[in-house]
Amino acid sequence: MKQLLGEEEFSLYEDSFRQNAVRAFRVNTEKISVKDFTEITPFPSEQVPYVDTGFYLNYDKIGNHPFHHAGMIYVQDPGAMATAECLEIQPDWWILDLCAAPGGKSSQLRNKLGENGILISNEIVPSRCKILTGNMERLGFRNTATTCLDPARIAQIFPETFDMIMVDAPCSGEGMFRKDDTAIKEWSVDNVLHCARRQKGILAQAAAALRPGGYIVYATCTFSLEENEMVVDDFLQTHPEFELIPVRDVIRCYTNDGISYDGCKCRNLHDARRFYPHRSRGEGQFMAVLHDKRPCAPRSAQVKKSLAKIDPVVIDFLNDTLVDYDLEYVSMYNGNPVYTSPALALDKGVAFSCGVTIGELRKNYIQPHHQFFMAMGRQFKRQIELAPDSTELERYLHGEEISVDCENGWAVITTKGCSVGGVKVTAGRAKNHYPKGLRKLI
Repeated sequence: MKQLLGEEEFSLYEDSFRQNAVRAFRVNTEKISVKDFTEITPFPSEQVPYVDTGFYLNYDKIGNHPFHHAGMIYVQDPGAMATAECLEIQPDWWILDLCAAPGGKSSQLRNKLGENGILISNEIVPSRCKILTGNMERLGFRNTATTCLDPARIAQIFPETFDMIMVDAPCSGEGMFRKDDTAIKEWSVDNVLHCARRQKGILAQAAAALRPGGYIVYATCTFSLEENEMVVDDFLQTHPEFELIPVRDVIRCYTNDGISYDGCKCRNLHDARRFYPHRSRGEGQFMAVLHDKRPCAPRSAQVKKSLAKIDPVVIDFLNDTLVDYDLEYVSMYNGNPVYTSPALALDKGVAFSCGVTIGELRKNYIQPHHQFFMAMGRQFKRQIELAPDSTELERYLHGEEISVDCENGWAVITTKGCSVGGVKVTAGRAKNHYPKGLRKLI
């Protein structure tokens, strides 16, 4: 690092490790606008200057706060937030987050998409894919699928499909040393070189899934040339249809130039960016925007509607539960009813989770899924609003039954208008259906 930065700047970099790691969160605009959130937030907050939805955090145990349970916020390192801000994203894009767990960048990207935008979040490690899926469910996203596939398989299923692909590649983690002792213990030169080889393979598969004219954002949380600039340079030499382009000015202001080296063939490697903890508040990141120069072509993926017959029980359940819904969005996936755009009609078994899981289809009834309450809460006929600091909401989050003034049937618990979870109301009593794994401990 002293060689890369020079003596004077290395001293500042070294001093940053004596400071505490910087914490931050983003407002989930799928649930609440930034303006509305700032009017109700209890957190002392200062905006992250390059993220409209991001705020520095000075609050303990935020994961236990009702606003976190309601999916209003996502806690994320401010440096990691910078990667999704490198590029102006259009609301109708199809985006793939290729190495997505735990979901920070995926959720940030989803907030930039509109109703016609599609996000597929992939994580190859099954245990991490479950965490990713849980986070996406809590945040109440709709036209989103999570997959647990090798990048090569992604390229086969989705050839030349995506307008943008985020490749937040597995790396040696040098940028995480200040906050993660494990990253320090696991670091070695051999691991750096192993990661670099793997990163090159992942990028090559990403290129095959990208639509001509599209963009790859390549990112790591490390500083080594071998995993960053050298990977980018190698990719550009083997994929001459791509070019390295500048990031948005707002990101350039808070980052350092990419670093050239002996043997480098890319003449504008300075357009890659390095986010350093001594220059900006956050942990380490590297990012580069790679543009496919070929003319845009029609998307290869075919839009198709599921042919599985919808059980009348599903329609009866939706009619009883929701004020309105689009019947075109109701389909079956992996044996369960889901609510999602017809464009996101994936083959059976491809996705870990596809769209919004309405529930589990049982004999003559639907057992609703937590995701259904979180994503469809605004459309519920029966909504039970509880104050964030109320005893009733505290009891609900602990998994207890509560008394309510509500007609019988499935209802959604909300706080400040945002879904927290579901209940089954019978004679003024709300049976708790908040998932056991999410409940607050007493």
